[in-house]
Formats: sequence, structure tokens, C-alpha cells
Amino acid sequence: MYRKDLITAEIQKLAEVLAKIMGLKLEGKLKDAEELFNETMENGFTLPVDILESEDRTTFENWLHKCNLPAEKLDSLSEFLYYELGISTERNQVIAPKLNLVYQYLADEHKIVHLVNLHRQKTIQQYI
Repeated sequence: MYRKDLITAEIQKLAEVLAKIMGLKLEGKLKDAEELFNETMENGFTLPVDILESEDRTTFENWLHKCNLPAEKLDSLSEFLYYELGISTERNQVIAPKLNLVYQYLADEHKIVHLVNLHRQKTIQQYI
């Protein structure tokens, strides 16, 4: 029960950060939003930005298998990545395949499939 409470509290904090990032983007403060996003990737998900930004999907896939993040936290990561889509074509081509890997990992390793994620997987196919 204690572990679940900690994960829930951490997910709540990440949701607040995501809302802040989205607010910064709406205000046109893209540099601030990018800095907060990168900081969250490294501190909140232990995902180095260079792995996320890399064209090499294998490096990201290796990180995904080694990170041992709980399913709830991986689902939060998928939210962060999903809301990065649409910024630019280049960004879409970097983020979309990795987001797809997160969805696939959630389904294969954690046996978690959300209808929202299934719809998003179909949507991100246009970026891959």
C-alpha cells in the first residue's frame, strides 16, 4: 500500500508538471517549456535527453528495458511524449517511434492496453 501511495503521489506531481509545460507552450514560452520538459525527462523518468533525442531507436529501447519504471510511470511518460508531437516535423520523427515503443512495452511487459493509447498509436503512425 505504501509503494502504491508513493507512485500515486509521484504521478500527481508529474501531471502537474505536464500541465505547467502545456501552459508555457500556450503562452508562447517554448524555451521555458523545453527546459522543463528536459529536466523532467532526466529527473522524473531517469531518461537522458540525448537518448530521447537520438535518431537511434535501439538506444531508447535498451533504456526502456533497463529502466524498470512501474507501468503507471511509463504511462505518464507516454503522456509527456504524446504532447511533444505536433511541434515540428523533425521533432515528430524523433518522438513518435519512441512513443510507439513505450505503448508496445506497456502492452507486452505490463499487459496494459488503454483504448486511449490504442487510438494514439493509430494517430502517431502518421509521424513514423
